[in-house]
Amino acid sequence: MLDIIALGFQTDKTRVASLLLARDLSALYYPFLNVGKQHHGASHYDTEEDYQKIVLFQIGQLAYLAQRLDAMKEGERSVLDNSCILWLSNMWSGTKHDSSKVPVLLVGGLGGTLQTGRVIDYMDRGDDNRKLCSLYLSIMNRMGIGLSRFGDAESPLSHL
Repeated sequence: MLDIIALGFQTDKTRVASLLLARDLSALYYPFLNVGKQHHGASHYDTEEDYQKIVLFQIGQLAYLAQRLDAMKEGERSVLDNSCILWLSNMWSGTKHDSSKVPVLLVGGLGGTLQTGRVIDYMDRGDDNRKLCSLYLSIMNRMGIGLSRFGDAESPLSHL
């Protein structure tokens, strides 16, 4: 699937793709990782080796896609430089069922509109200033969609 996404971007047939590696309640097993628990069950023990193997596999898939897009030249830049991959999880801690914060990772420069190589922590900015829909609105605006609101967001994410 990652190769199909990369090919779609490279040929400019699409610049938007969505890929769900595993849904929240997934009963998916990972025997090729030597993980005996199914995905959801393993997520309840997110500090243990089985779940860490699953997460490392998924992050490896992200890295694979990023490397593929970075190797594809598009003018003076790479396809990755002109794209944005959004990777996130719905949960910070499966052990605690804590979704008060979620890991979000942006990869790519989105045509030079995203500053890369940094970590931004929004935990101390209050809930109204750290909505995922504000992030989505920021990305869409940088893609030229130009919405004034999206979902529960009435403004783009600041300092992005």
